[in-house]
Amino acid sequence: MANQTTGLTRIIKATGYSLKGLRSVWKSEAAFRQEAIMVTIAISVAFFLDVQWIERLLLISSVVLIAIVELLNSAIEAVVDRIGTELHELSGKAKDMGSAAVFISIWLAIFIWAIVISNHYFVS
Repeated sequence: MANQTTGLTRIIKATGYSLKGLRSVWKSEAAFRQEAIMVTIAISVAFFLDVQWIERLLLISSVVLIAIVELLNSAIEAVVDRIGTELHELSGKAKDMGSAAVFISIWLAIFIWAIVISNHYFVS
């Protein structure tokens, strides 16, 4: 049987792998850095808005989702690039789909922010 870590040791190792992944994406992906800065600003703004807690949760969750999807997109791109550098229809398709997922998550956040802010500040 393979050497499997369990309990606290597994949690510590998993945390280390996660932090390694975050450092890697921060170093190698300009899009992630830009979105992380935008997410940080948006979260700060969400705490200053005079909205209900559930609206604040929606605002924050929607922008954190962008960062999560960008991480997944970056992982897809890394795997595709690992497989090979030659142009292939499926490689392009995978990268385009990952990019589309980021695009949709950004538009979802814009939609949520627009609805919450307009509902709270512009609708009587």
